[in-house]
Amino acid sequence: MKRYTIEQFMATISIAGASFSADEKRILFSSNASGIFNVYTLPVEGGKREPLTRSASDSTFSVSFFPHDDRVLFTRDQGGDENYHLFLLAPDGSEKDLTPGHGLKAQFMGWRPDGSAFFVSSNERDPRFFDLYRYDAATYARVLIYRNEEGFDLGPISRDERWIALNRANTTSDSDIYLFDAARQQVKHLTPHEGAISLQAETFDPASQKLFFLTNEGSEFKRLCTYDLTTGVVRDHESADWNVISTYFSRNGRFRVTAINQDGSVVVRIVEIMAGEGTEEEEKPLALPALPEGEIRGVVFSQSGARMAFYVNGDRSPDNLFVHDFNTGQLQQLTQSLSKEIDPLDLVEAQVVRFRSFDGMIIPSIYYKPHEASAANKVPAIIYVHGGPGGQTMRGYNAQIQYLANHGYAVLGINNRGSSGYGKTFFTAANRKHGREPLWDCIEAKTFLASLGYIDHERIGIMGASYGGYMTLSALAFRPEAFKVGVDIFGVSNWLRTLASIPLYWESVRKAIYDEIGDPVNDIDILVATSPLFHAKEIRKPLMVIQGANDPRVVKAESDEIVEAVKKNNVPVEYIVFPDEGHSFTKKKNQIEANRRILEFLDKYLKGNDIVKDGK
Repeated sequence: MKRYTIEQFMATISIAGASFSADEKRILFSSNASGIFNVYTLPVEGGKREPLTRSASDSTFSVSFFPHDDRVLFTRDQGGDENYHLFLLAPDGSEKDLTPGHGLKAQFMGWRPDGSAFFVSSNERDPRFFDLYRYDAATYARVLIYRNEEGFDLGPISRDERWIALNRANTTSDSDIYLFDAARQQVKHLTPHEGAISLQAETFDPASQKLFFLTNEGSEFKRLCTYDLTTGVVRDHESADWNVISTYFSRNGRFRVTAINQDGSVVVRIVEIMAGEGTEEEEKPLALPALPEGEIRGVVFSQSGARMAFYVNGDRSPDNLFVHDFNTGQLQQLTQSLSKEIDPLDLVEAQVVRFRSFDGMIIPSIYYKPHEASAANKVPAIIYVHGGPGGQTMRGYNAQIQYLANHGYAVLGINNRGSSGYGKTFFTAANRKHGREPLWDCIEAKTFLASLGYIDHERIGIMGASYGGYMTLSALAFRPEAFKVGVDIFGVSNWLRTLASIPLYWESVRKAIYDEIGDPVNDIDILVATSPLFHAKEIRKPLMVIQGANDPRVVKAESDEIVEAVKKNNVPVEYIVFPDEGHSFTKKKNQIEANRRILEFLDKYLKGNDIVKDGK
């Protein structure tokens, strides 16, 4: 097995998004091939990618071709501040901000079926809430079609524009659906209920007669139901033994795509809508072409429905873009994202593993075992904690984890209690318990790793980003004997400040966040007890902290203060701040720097004397 440098790993290209041109001959997508995300096109028959934007400072992401010409919509923020604006890119290369203004955040919400208009949400009127506008596709004149004064999250828009679905989070596990009737200018509550039930509007059917929505009422997992807009009748429509997580129709209404979160993997189902008896329609499963190993993601259809674009992603293969032509049966792979210098056989195939925690709860995890690990060659390990709190480590290509595994670290992507994807009981098991039971799951993960026989139980560290960074700091502060090192990537150190300073546009979920974590006014004692900053004197193990200066979610002061506090203990602390990043690192130069420094830190403080043995 060959060791690869971080530069070789980062030579791998990240790509995202897909939109067909009006003539269905090109695909619009985003790529960081230049070192920063920009907008590109590729011929559907294969060929050379063409850059449409050339930003050198701010990440730029494709949204859509216009349905009838070569104009393009894209989105861009500034330095990772997440205040995305929607831009027009004309065929001559000129750019126009369609959502100008300071401090606002805008999002594309879809096209009118005939392509004559598109919809955009913006919080420019009130920084807390997002209103919905319709833009004329020819003149860009806009009309306010829903004034959001009640703090709803905007959902799908029916194709006849009669209905706008609205979601409301009561808590992280209890939510409701409302329906705005544009004709009557009235909002109706569709889902009155008792108890904690998760409900979420997904899409309207092409005829604007039914609303498709997700619910876990009466079950652990979410299923897909329909609400008849005329009669109010609710029917079950599609389910699985896991969470159904999304569904949507192709633009011409011929196909419907459903995604299922199946034990840490994304499983896609596609059906073709067939005419049935009377007014009923039948759904026929669509036969997919033979594909490389991996998961299908991001399915998009051309306007006519003759072509389908999608990504295939595997543990050892990053996203690659494919196009399938239904008329000819031809399947074309348009990209080869993995660096040509990396042999995928040198990378690690993930395993789904489970272990029993301190109270008997089963904890599912995604595990990466380095090739050289054996009873005779025990390796160090990392407990890798996802963001959230209610996030999930899933299978699929992860350059950071593969880089660590390639350099001899076992990595356990733990889905501690409170993670998504394993039922509502598991999801709610961490409420008001952060810094305690979820952390104890991480402690028990050490026992599991040690039981494998090829992990050095004295050399186990913990790392993570966002909530995973909080868990890292918590581990070092509340269980200082447990882990040998910690790597905190923009993690919360002080819940009081983070909860008091969440972005204004999170107002719709503020109550739900407070319900899960704690209220910064009413729950001061709880939040002080679970904030690592107030217990920093207990941190005795080497710590690395990485932060984006423009992070709107976990502000830079969170990292500044924990670093200053730990340094007072004469504990080794390394601190990296990227001035041009936010709550994720999207620029290759920064990804290279962060990951190189992480490996150097782990080699020094976790792997220790084995550095020489590994040939470094």
